[in-house]
Amino acid sequence: MTTEKGYLGVTPPISTAESSEREKEVTATLMEELRRQGTFESVEEARTREMVLGRVAALVKKFVYQVSLKHGLSEAAASAAGGKIFTFGSYRLGVHGPGSDIDTLCVVPKHVSREDFFEVFEDLLRNMEGVAEVSGVPEAYVPIIKTKICGIPLDFLMARLALSSIPDDLSLQDDNLLRNLDERCVRSLNGSRVNDEILRLVPNAEVYRDSLRCIKLWAQRRAIYSNVNGFFGGVAWAILVARICQLYPNATAGAIVSRFFIIMYQWTWPQPVLLKQIEEGPLPVRVWNPKLYPADRAHRMPIITPAYPAMCATHNVTASTQMILTEEFKKGADIVDKIIVGTATWADLFAKHDFFHKYRYYLQIVASTEDPDLQIKWAGTVESRLRQLVMKLEFVDTLICAHPFIKGFDQISLCLSQEEMHQVAEGQISETIAKRNRANIEGIPDSKTVYSTTFFIGLLIQPKPSGSSGPRKLDISYPTTEFVKLVKMWEKYDEDTMGIYVRYMKSSGLPEYVFDATERQQKRPPKRPLTSRASGRPSNELPDMPNKRRRFVLCPPA
Repeated sequence: MTTEKGYLGVTPPISTAESSEREKEVTATLMEELRRQGTFESVEEARTREMVLGRVAALVKKFVYQVSLKHGLSEAAASAAGGKIFTFGSYRLGVHGPGSDIDTLCVVPKHVSREDFFEVFEDLLRNMEGVAEVSGVPEAYVPIIKTKICGIPLDFLMARLALSSIPDDLSLQDDNLLRNLDERCVRSLNGSRVNDEILRLVPNAEVYRDSLRCIKLWAQRRAIYSNVNGFFGGVAWAILVARICQLYPNATAGAIVSRFFIIMYQWTWPQPVLLKQIEEGPLPVRVWNPKLYPADRAHRMPIITPAYPAMCATHNVTASTQMILTEEFKKGADIVDKIIVGTATWADLFAKHDFFHKYRYYLQIVASTEDPDLQIKWAGTVESRLRQLVMKLEFVDTLICAHPFIKGFDQISLCLSQEEMHQVAEGQISETIAKRNRANIEGIPDSKTVYSTTFFIGLLIQPKPSGSSGPRKLDISYPTTEFVKLVKMWEKYDEDTMGIYVRYMKSSGLPEYVFDATERQQKRPPKRPLTSRASGRPSNELPDMPNKRRRFVLCPPA
């Protein structure tokens, strides 16, 4: 697809030249490494996905049928009401790997409500053969139900169109389908519409998929693949790679990856990344516009979705996560430069992150319950609010950066007493508790199972000013207290069944489960020069914690 201008994108290409022989060689080695890294699924798993999607399509029709009858429709009208699924995300883009989830949009007619989705459809899922871990999060920015079917993870969204029935041949490309929809439905529809538009706006879909597969793996290994925690999610990475493909329409994947890191490191944020000009439309829906909306103006690294209505895919980025992303772009550029000249390999680019070796101090946030289904919802609620804690920590004077880790660590602890339960809820799982199994607690009347999810935030603290004396003070009591208040405001919060605990710790106190078997012995990376955030712009390099031991007085969470 090309436009009337003769090129794709908001500017002409930087170069239309073919890739060099060397770039073709490194592309071949890149594809070999991606296969070695296990980024491609097996034929058997691909068939399982197709089977699962077929079952889900039938379940959505059953869901719409049942709700239609409940609303008084006749048998014939209920059967004709339809219902259809659309995939989006990595599966739709063709870059999914083994074990990756399928983002699935359920499109339903106007008489099916969001409440029906989280009650009737969620219940149907629970009773479906092969289903595990069903968890609805209706309060999310985009309300979602997470589940696994036959081992395949799925994330379900719902969009209710202003139609009395959903035909099997429905296409989502028509902007008029957005009429009379609430913002949550528009956001839900946007995932599928955005993916389709991205694929229409890249010059070579095969090169795009190979390049994106590389960048996704790199971002996951470097622990910067997470929209909810303030980094970039799947759609943001997809748009970034598509933009580089537009700028070099005849380049191979290896060349695209090389230019990706150079351009992203040098990008002049908050200039937005666009795949096409933002379109205004006749519908009363909000379109990203920093001149009109103060909230849009506050976006630090705006990456704008190409489907109408244009939205910012990176609204969760904070000062700290921007600093970390910029550092990772720089590191990636340096490594790929070495790959091109033959002094490094693609395996070096995919090296694991060093998050749990990078800082001297960490915050540990523990969400706990005694029920596995409730734990999934409670932990999801806590995680969705971690970004607010990061933003509050950024206002602490002596703190340079609050670096959130992109996932929580789930633990199941078998406790023999209330004291042990309290210890687990506070993130202190002793070796005795960790090694205990079901047989150890059989017949003990007061034994309980505690489900906990632990999140971590690395704290980068300013070095002590030269000439000063006495210990430094890092007061984190206000941000942490406000965060605890915030998560307890969840409408389903129950103090008797849900625990939330925040505590600081030194790196030496990190639990063993955050490390691989041999990682504990790794030494702290060398000290680097500090850069200040005082200018209001992100540092291009994120300094490590100083090696020299310094004294702190940390004010604990209240």
